[in-house]
Amino acid sequence: MRAVHFGAGNIGRGFVGLLLHEGGYELTFSDVSSTLVDAINGVKQYTVHEVGDGGTDTVVTGFRAINSAEHPDQVIEAVAGAHVVTTAVGPTILKFVAPLIVSGLALRDPSSPPLQIMACENAINATDLLREDMKTVAGNTWDALEGRAVFANAAVDRIVPAQPEGAGVDVTVEPFFEWAIERPPFGDVPPNIPGAHFVDDLAPYIERKLFTVNTGHATTAYFGAQAGVEKISDALADPAIAAKVDAVLEETSALLVDKHGLDPQTQAEYRATILRRFRNAALPDTVWRVGRQPLRKLSRHERFVGPAAEAADRGLGVDALLGAMGAALVFDDAEDPQAVELQRRIREEDAADFTGSVTGLDPAHPLFARVQDIVEARQAELA
Repeated sequence: MRAVHFGAGNIGRGFVGLLLHEGGYELTFSDVSSTLVDAINGVKQYTVHEVGDGGTDTVVTGFRAINSAEHPDQVIEAVAGAHVVTTAVGPTILKFVAPLIVSGLALRDPSSPPLQIMACENAINATDLLREDMKTVAGNTWDALEGRAVFANAAVDRIVPAQPEGAGVDVTVEPFFEWAIERPPFGDVPPNIPGAHFVDDLAPYIERKLFTVNTGHATTAYFGAQAGVEKISDALADPAIAAKVDAVLEETSALLVDKHGLDPQTQAEYRATILRRFRNAALPDTVWRVGRQPLRKLSRHERFVGPAAEAADRGLGVDALLGAMGAALVFDDAEDPQAVELQRRIREEDAADFTGSVTGLDPAHPLFARVQDIVEARQAELA
């Protein structure tokens, strides 16, 4: 069996690629970084190091890497002969991956089993986004190509921090992981991915992860950065920060329970598990890595505005979420282009214009005025 994975970074090697390897797939990584591609092709194996309680080392073999910028034809050929295609490139990069997959489908034998495609991104229904990008690229050939693939959304969760210097292509990760995948698109022939679980309704898993793990992680980062703390684990060791993160996750949990009918006790236990993961001192994770790209994290369907808007619509509390958004507006990292742009825009733009363009909220939405208030408060601090 053969798999092609787009994105040979730490998530690609330390999570998705690892599980594909354990499922028996011969693995081809596709990436645009010539340095990374050369490094992967320069070794015959790499090790995934789990750090923390119960962590083990796993050696990965049977892989190669292709530079998709220099050799797109080779990537297309690999896709044409693959059984599975996965991505971990970021939702905004899927549109650049789509043409390669479409070209691979065009070369695929129509009588072969359909290519199983899963976008493993921190976004709701990312595989649907990829499919729409592919449909746009294919144009009037889409009807002929669509039957050569099946598309399944997925929810993925594993903390993979910035890697220590000198690690090469080895990857350090936490022991915990979750990969939930839609079952129905595959019929009776799901991909062989040990440790993944297939579910009939993915929506609760996607939002539980996004609104607990991603919201909680970013909240910890922004309050930690505001307090001058460097590591995520150290930020949560501060009782004041921990209390703010707890309050945010209680609000998102209330939404998840109300919307999806989750059991409150089960969600509370899940929340506690997430916070224990964040406190893993063996993970060298920083507030600067987790907090990067604040403009994206403040957008309409992301980890703050997404749950806060739905909670406001349902009459649920959002005070803690608004406080976390206020901390995000303070995030200032000269090495993160989005943080630099955020600070420039909040200085230069009208508060209402900034609120609308960054959050995507309609001015009539009940959350809009409250977000505008925290924008104005940040602008007053900078005046």
